[in-house]
Amino acid sequence: MTVDCGTRRARTSAIGVLLLMPMAAVSTGCADRSAGPSSPTEEQRYSATAMVLESAGHGPQLCLGGVAESYPPQCGGPDVVGWDWEAVDGEETAAGTTWGEYTVTGTWDGEQLTVTERPARPEPLDGHSGDEPFATPCEPPAGGWAVVDPSTATQDHMDTAIEYARAQPTHAGVWLDQLAPPEQPVREERFDPADAVLNMRFTGDLERIQREVRELWGGPLCITRAERTLDELLAVQQELHGDLDDILGSSVDEVQGVVEITVPVADEELLNRLDERYPGDVVEVHGRLQPVP
Repeated sequence: MTVDCGTRRARTSAIGVLLLMPMAAVSTGCADRSAGPSSPTEEQRYSATAMVLESAGHGPQLCLGGVAESYPPQCGGPDVVGWDWEAVDGEETAAGTTWGEYTVTGTWDGEQLTVTERPARPEPLDGHSGDEPFATPCEPPAGGWAVVDPSTATQDHMDTAIEYARAQPTHAGVWLDQLAPPEQPVREERFDPADAVLNMRFTGDLERIQREVRELWGGPLCITRAERTLDELLAVQQELHGDLDDILGSSVDEVQGVVEITVPVADEELLNRLDERYPGDVVEVHGRLQPVP
């Protein structure tokens, strides 16, 4: 089980398998296992950047999960004790609902966050995560990635190859790595399958699968070995939702071969419990509330 402190870009392909995240995606962080109160008598504080929303039906709540993109927006989460709209700016109000995006710091009792310092408006994101979520793990062939058979390097042949891959019992993941430079994105209506590396992961006989896929697909291809099949990852995802009451969302990352879950706090007890049940870094935990040193 891993605790990933990096920020991932939103998955826009069909490779992710999400549960309990029907609304807009939220950014996540992870718990620092070494973080703790600065003195034995000081209560641990946590911080999160999220929407705070108050409606006619409830007081201020911190939206740690998804946010419905309606107007006004809709979301839910733990109550924020001590929240004062007069102490912040940038909020909006419509139809009896008041909301705004803030960095909120306070103490956490497992059910609600008690504000301990003045909330702040979050800094704008620069839009660059610094990672390559769909990078191809194979080394480029001599001369670079190229089409080996133009007659089968079409969208129909790619779709057939993907259908073949997903039908294999050893299938673990499929994704595309776009070869166009980031500063020159390819428009969807002009997408050429030959401009992307078709990536596949399996747990079984890679040589046989390579031969069979090559009969279907003539464009750039990378096939690598996985530790677990997609079905195994999906089973872990379902188990986690049955065992944990406070999961805010989850997904299966076919690129990395892990199950990602988001929880309010990724504390030591939870991490140790998941380590014991799911060894081998199969679960990646993101805590929305980050401990403040």
